[in-house]
Amino acid sequence: MSRIIFMNDRLVPEEQAVVSVFDHGLLYGDGVFEGLRSYSGKVFRIDAHLDRLYDSARAICLTIPLAKEAVAKAVNDTLAANGLADGYVRLVVTRGAGSLGLDPNKTKHPQVIVIADTISLYPREFYEQGLRIVTAATQRTHSAALSPRIKSLNYLNNIMAKLEGLQAGCVEALMLNHKGEVAECTGDNVFIVRGGRLLTPPPDAGILEGITRNAVLDLAVAAGIDCREATLVRHDLYTADECFLTGTAAEVIPVVEIDGRRIGSGVPGPVTKRLTDDFHALVRS
Repeated sequence: MSRIIFMNDRLVPEEQAVVSVFDHGLLYGDGVFEGLRSYSGKVFRIDAHLDRLYDSARAICLTIPLAKEAVAKAVNDTLAANGLADGYVRLVVTRGAGSLGLDPNKTKHPQVIVIADTISLYPREFYEQGLRIVTAATQRTHSAALSPRIKSLNYLNNIMAKLEGLQAGCVEALMLNHKGEVAECTGDNVFIVRGGRLLTPPPDAGILEGITRNAVLDLAVAAGIDCREATLVRHDLYTADECFLTGTAAEVIPVVEIDGRRIGSGVPGPVTKRLTDDFHALVRS
């Protein structure tokens, strides 16, 4: 069945959702994006996602040709057109078509694209039994070279680390920053539990501040769990009582083994389970 895609100012069948081969989003990864989730017909924290999208665009001098309200309507209209109450949305803004060469001033007509579909990032048994992950040799891009707060279309850094994980038989991989500190996984933020305290790397470790990450921090505070941002190294993860990842597509997923080291008891722990349940309740509320 053909999906319906929003392109710039209208909904079109996917066969008509095309961009120029001269679009700098294709040629150079020049653009920004967001991934959003809809639960029971309502997009989770859409305002936070749109704020981040527009901040990312502003940081690379890309003018989004629609107001936030219009983009929000496009997201909801695309979900409705595809009959999705529970779905995943990929919202993309490209630099637009131009001449060959890096100069963004030689482009025109930035493209606003909204794709809605279902998603199942990991099999159900991974949520029940936990993930095995490995540390990638590919480092997180130095934040002084490119701010991790820009959610750009160029994901090659993450893809190279993802390949390392897949080649090791794992669906996810841990990325370190240039100082050897824990940053994030290829598509998810990292949390650990030690001594009843919830810890996650701070923004200056080179992470994207995930919308789900921030929601889980809010839930932990509401549950009375001692939580804080802290610089972490692999030793902290190896010796943690629990570990889990968060992301828009992944939601909350436990990790039970890192680099061949069993984490805690080797099964999803009580804090992970509590926050998973609380997150599911939040998105359905």
